[in-house]
Amino acid sequence: MEKSSNQNEGIQRGLKDRHISMIAIGGCIGTGLFMTSGGAIHDAGSLGALLAYAIIGMMVFFLMTSLGEMATYLPVSGSFSTYATRFVDPSLGFALGWNYWFNWVITVAADVTIAAQVIKYWGPLQHLPAWGWSLIFLVIIFSLNALSVRIYGESEYWFALIKVVTVIIFIIIGLLTIIGIMGGHYVGFETFTKGDGPILGDGFGGSLLSILGVFLVAGFSFQGTELIGITAGESKNPERAVPKAIKQVFWRILLFYILAIFIIGMLIPYDSSALMGGDSDVATSPFTLVFKNAGLAFAASFMNAVILTSVLSAGNSGMYASTRMLYSMSKDKLAYPVFGKTNKHGVPYVSLLVTAAIVLAIFGLQHLSGDAYKYIVAASGMTGFIAWVGIAVSHYRFRRAFEAQNYDKSKLKYRAKLFPFGPIFAGILCIIVIVGQDVDFIKTGHFDINRFITTYMGIPIFLFFFIYHKLRYKTKKIPLDKVDLRQDVKMDEIKHH
Repeated sequence: MEKSSNQNEGIQRGLKDRHISMIAIGGCIGTGLFMTSGGAIHDAGSLGALLAYAIIGMMVFFLMTSLGEMATYLPVSGSFSTYATRFVDPSLGFALGWNYWFNWVITVAADVTIAAQVIKYWGPLQHLPAWGWSLIFLVIIFSLNALSVRIYGESEYWFALIKVVTVIIFIIIGLLTIIGIMGGHYVGFETFTKGDGPILGDGFGGSLLSILGVFLVAGFSFQGTELIGITAGESKNPERAVPKAIKQVFWRILLFYILAIFIIGMLIPYDSSALMGGDSDVATSPFTLVFKNAGLAFAASFMNAVILTSVLSAGNSGMYASTRMLYSMSKDKLAYPVFGKTNKHGVPYVSLLVTAAIVLAIFGLQHLSGDAYKYIVAASGMTGFIAWVGIAVSHYRFRRAFEAQNYDKSKLKYRAKLFPFGPIFAGILCIIVIVGQDVDFIKTGHFDINRFITTYMGIPIFLFFFIYHKLRYKTKKIPLDKVDLRQDVKMDEIKHH
């Protein structure tokens, strides 16, 4: 092939260690912490929310160690779709890959819509209509992904750094308020262990069902951490960068989420009416409330700017993840070969253009039919949890195949902690969260068919992809002694530079 062709040269390893680490953090910290954590504390009490985030954080840690073991052994851009295809069943890889692509496409469309609402907080910027801002943000996100993976990594590094600095400032100000150096009302443990739950009572911070509801919020907050696996295929040194990022994810979940929720619980009563609107109004974000109480007059404007960068960061990562998933599926023969074409910068440009076009179509659909858009967004709701189950199953089968084929475990550059407990615990907890999505029905017993459909429609869509592929290609679960554990496969398509 001539040098000038530039077609299909493969993706490039342009992501540095600091990029991988910050992308991992960026997946953890976002509007889930800045906004919806207030509603979680209001529903389950401070202690209940703390327990829920800690349990889900532990689950995410095990999932990331599972993904890390596979990603350091076989660093590819498709990550868990490729692993499911090779270690479990090609039909599972097909369903996971297309569902994950679908989820991130919808997420990008939702993020540019939300970003347009967030920026209109500043009066002078309201002159441009919301759809105009959304298109501007979409062009920015597309451009960051179109240039090179290094540009994407650099942009995510700075997006994530803004969030990290904000959380650190919040923790410092919160602790200073608690010990009395800064201004603001100090609640202490007066209401920390209380909640309004009917099962566990006021002494334990909410009911079991309320805590299950927070599992959902915490789970959605942590979705995006699996990007570690996606980025492994373009990391300069995945064997070093991925384990390092995984360790940092665990400690950051512990430090940022647990400590932040502890501070909110100590400074704002769980039954404060202000926390109820925390998921939709920046003025009642628990972060804004704590900053304001400490005497920082610009708190709301500052947090609005941070939330804007968080939303754009999520959209940026969503465009990257969906593009790489489509690219990788083409390499695994789960999508058309044309999606595997890359330019001289290693960008899968066909996948990027098609993904951006679908994002634009979904965004347009929102303006034409709000109801249709609502169902499309609902369809992606469970995809993250389904992907996590896929990671757990793939890792369990990967390690069992390693043992069945008498492979030397020293070949594993990074080994997951507490196998097989880790993937089994994470997989079961994910399934519990998936089944318990409709918490309102479990609480009240009132069945709402519309709510049920929007809550659970992600499951039949996943099953549709799985059954379609299964019937068309007659695939079967791969026996453990036939699982392909070769490391050289797919490595030839990655270009070092």
